Amino acid sequence: MTVPPLNEESLYDFFQNLDRSRFIDNEYQDLAGYDTPLPIGFEQTISQPTLVLQMTALLNLNRDLRVLEIGTGSGYQTAFLAEFAGEVYTMERIGALSEKARKCLTAFGYRNIHFKIDNGSNGWPEFAPYDRIIVTAAAGQIPDPLVEQLSPGGLMLIPVGEKGGQDLTLISKDKTGPILIHSLGKVTFVELKGEYGWGKDS
Repeated sequence: MTVPPLNEESLYDFFQNLDRSRFIDNEYQDLAGYDTPLPIGFEQTISQPTLVLQMTALLNLNRDLRVLEIGTGSGYQTAFLAEFAGEVYTMERIGALSEKARKCLTAFGYRNIHFKIDNGSNGWPEFAPYDRIIVTAAAGQIPDPLVEQLSPGGLMLIPVGEKGGQDLTLISKDKTGPILIHSLGKVTFVELKGEYGWGKDS
């Protein structure tokens, strides 16, 4: 049976009704309704809501898909993935953030999310391949291990470029193997750590 692509109206309704303040537990919580990134501690941020909406739409999710997320952060983007995909595997290098996100997302009732504490540069090969991969930290180059873990016919979304400004990059893997790379515009994300980012993990 063919699963229909993500319905834009369903996605927008979810976006409108998801309370972003529940993913923020600091002095910036009262600003959760603004369309801007906000600090969540550990030099990390919760992304701008409309960018999360856009990135989720670009992944064209459905309930048959297995998704790898690099950079759990607050868990806000993870909630979108869990709502519209089948299984979500999410990686976060900062243990305290991973645990906060786990508690928050469990409270929302999600049971299709698998958490791992790791910087994510080399992906999560144990459960590969993935139909979709989303990286919410900026890479200096496209990580080869993530491309390898992407299913034929799959999509990967990743910010790639220099510190302070990157291209939001959509990578599609042809069913016969070759990849296509599309630049979708300028974005600014926190830095990916590890071999494909800027600086080793602490």
